[in-house]
Amino acid sequence: MSFFVYLLTSKQKNKLISYVGYTSDLKKRLKLHNLSKGAKFTKGKKWKLIYSKKYKTKSIAMSEEFKLKKNYKLRKLIKENLS
Repeated sequence: MSFFVYLLTSKQKNKLISYVGYTSDLKKRLKLHNLSKGAKFTKGKKWKLIYSKKYKTKSIAMSEEFKLKKNYKLRKLIKENLS
């Protein structure tokens, strides 16, 4: 089974916000976020997937998700280049 680390963006008050997560089913997870059934932070917003990367194991994906969540400079760079 593969796991994905992903970056979502949404507009809130003319500002681009982002959310980082991991999942084994990217399409289903994005759908849940957009139906307000994802993480509490993502509720009530329309999300767009702008980045994802596939990993072989859950533990590697979780580790990489943590790194991306904490690396605000990289998140900003990805948002600027891909959105």
